Amino acid sequence: MNDRAAGLLEQYEIEVLHTRKGRGAILCDTQQGCLIFKEYAGNSDKIKLQDQVLKTVESSKTIAVEQIIPTAEGALFVQDNDGTKYILKTWREGRECSIYDKSECLEAVRLLAKLHESMALPADTPKLPAPFSPEKEYEKHNKELKKVRKYLQQRSQKQLFEISLLNAFDYFLEQAVSVTKEWKEYCAVKQRGDKKASADREPVTFCHGDYQYHNIIRGDDGWFLVNFEKCIPDTHVRDLYLLMRKLLEKSNWSVSLGQELLEAYEKVKPVSAVDRIDLYYRLAYPEKFWKIANFYFNSGKAWIPNRNQEKLEKLIAQEKEKQYFLDEVFRKVNAL
Repeated sequence: MNDRAAGLLEQYEIEVLHTRKGRGAILCDTQQGCLIFKEYAGNSDKIKLQDQVLKTVESSKTIAVEQIIPTAEGALFVQDNDGTKYILKTWREGRECSIYDKSECLEAVRLLAKLHESMALPADTPKLPAPFSPEKEYEKHNKELKKVRKYLQQRSQKQLFEISLLNAFDYFLEQAVSVTKEWKEYCAVKQRGDKKASADREPVTFCHGDYQYHNIIRGDDGWFLVNFEKCIPDTHVRDLYLLMRKLLEKSNWSVSLGQELLEAYEKVKPVSAVDRIDLYYRLAYPEKFWKIANFYFNSGKAWIPNRNQEKLEKLIAQEKEKQYFLDEVFRKVNAL
């Protein structure tokens, strides 16, 4: 971030004592404490919604989360001459949650459950976006996977990674299509049941959208959650899925860890049968394979990083453990 962008801080009613670079942004020491000034890629409607969600969570006084600082004129972001937007938010010094410390991982899940207890807005909130649809997202991913496979099949000279990727494609694509089909069928049944339920408009649940260890900060005065820019209307399972997948991939899909994570969450906020089914399908979909294939397809092909091959080999090596985990932890899903 350049000095010209830092000059935009003059639009805020704060006295900046000192600035320094950190986490891809500018950290500002002020009389109000430490603040962070960073680029913002969203629009005005999205940041207003984000601000409402953050204020709602803050008002619950159950968990510490960042807050957006408005300008002297009440704007939630500022722009420089080239149109780049910036936001100013509260910040606390500290370190990221350690994914190698099980006690901290379990605490991260408990924090998430506390967050979810206060992360909803009234159904009549203006300009609410449409709820996220996993089945539509999976259908989109499946089309992208088929496009990548076709490209690989037609490519005459293939590097080692491309050969390995193509060899694994049929298995993971079949898995992706199967999970999507089952998920759509389940959602159709669920929607029919929802229509028969109460017609009262319930509060709209939001999720953090990017709940992972980078955004869970531990400081001298406790835990602090940051970077809510991706928060969207979706079930709370979205956050639980993302955090669990990240941690389980690091632990080779440990059944005991997965069960402990779920138990830690449920001690604060129970997981319904519907949410458990939702979590199962999100974990069952081969999203990591899609990420690897999609990253390859949208990157240069002249030189493919060795890291791509390493990620693919790890994914394939863990597949047996992943399926065992799903069978052990979610064996009752079919009955539900």
